Amino acid sequence: MHARFAKLIAMMRKLLIGVVLLVLAAAAAVGGTALWVKRAMNSPHGHGKANDYITIEKGTAPAAVIGRLVSEGVIENGTPVMLYLRTVGDASKIKAGDYRFKSPITPLEVLADLEKGEERTTRLIIPEGFTKFDIAERIVQFRVNMQRPEDREELSSVSGDYKTVVLDLMNDTALIRDISPEAKNLEGYMYPSTYDIAPDAAPGKIIQTMVEQFRKIWKPEWTEKAKSMGRTPHEIVTIASLIETETGVPAERPIVASVIYNRLTKRIPLGIDQTNVYIAKMQGRWDGTIHKSDLEVVSPYNTRKFPGLPPGPISNVSESSIEAALNPAQTDYIFYVRNVQLNDGSHWFYASAADFERGKAEYQRWLEKEREEKRANAANNSNTQ
Repeated sequence: MHARFAKLIAMMRKLLIGVVLLVLAAAAAVGGTALWVKRAMNSPHGHGKANDYITIEKGTAPAAVIGRLVSEGVIENGTPVMLYLRTVGDASKIKAGDYRFKSPITPLEVLADLEKGEERTTRLIIPEGFTKFDIAERIVQFRVNMQRPEDREELSSVSGDYKTVVLDLMNDTALIRDISPEAKNLEGYMYPSTYDIAPDAAPGKIIQTMVEQFRKIWKPEWTEKAKSMGRTPHEIVTIASLIETETGVPAERPIVASVIYNRLTKRIPLGIDQTNVYIAKMQGRWDGTIHKSDLEVVSPYNTRKFPGLPPGPISNVSESSIEAALNPAQTDYIFYVRNVQLNDGSHWFYASAADFERGKAEYQRWLEKEREEKRANAANNSNTQ
């Protein structure tokens, strides 16, 4: 009886030791797996898709997402990633989107990117001083470039009609009605900047983005400042557009503004040739050169013929030009001409017609010299061909 009991105790001891060993082995296995997963998730992996977009469609299961990235070579091994998602991570955070994954990249970094829901974008640059006609042309070209190569020729063939559609969208002033109720279109209110635009963005969405940027720039106190000057915000934006097209040197914009205000006060026609360029663009005949007929055209935008401001802006404006329109320098200048000595886009400014005529004569001599050199270069190029 005693021997049988001792034998039972020994068997139980062996069984207990076996269980303990089994538990320890399982714990070691789990620990080893956890360590393996940790190492795998933090190990950078190089791949060849860094410059390509990989689209994850809405509703794609996490396992399918990881499988896709393994097949694309972005993730080397999907098993530790799935183990991570089932234990530590949160697969519900994975979002649809268009992704570009850097190389090399760790699986943890891949998951972090997948939680952002990235949208594919392309840069659209709208320079300062662009008119609505220039912007419409750029939007059309943007849409052409975003097409599949086989579809680009078809869209290019109807680009003129498409540009008309885009320009029609710019007649909707609802977004700026509270700032400028008298505006007839969005000229002046589409802010020049660099935009990251989704490739499939509709023209209306692109225009809205630019107007919203203008609204972010426009300060409420500017409306009050305009009122204190006896001007409406629309008139300030119009003046800013004239400044924008006349000088690219921010430091002299308040001085150009002073010339404009001085001429308005004296009822002297502004004589800004860029308004004649704008007329030519409105009439669809701008060829890059101001002709005599452009200067003589009868239009309220022709500031050579009619005193006062044109009916509206002639370009889209930067914050710098708006600030200049609201804060003109105090001068007695009523003339300016290009500074040909510096030839950096700046100007000479004059209070008297006699001084202006001397500066203008120097400019014209410089301009003729430039034309002669251009003609000589063209002749030399034709002789060498």
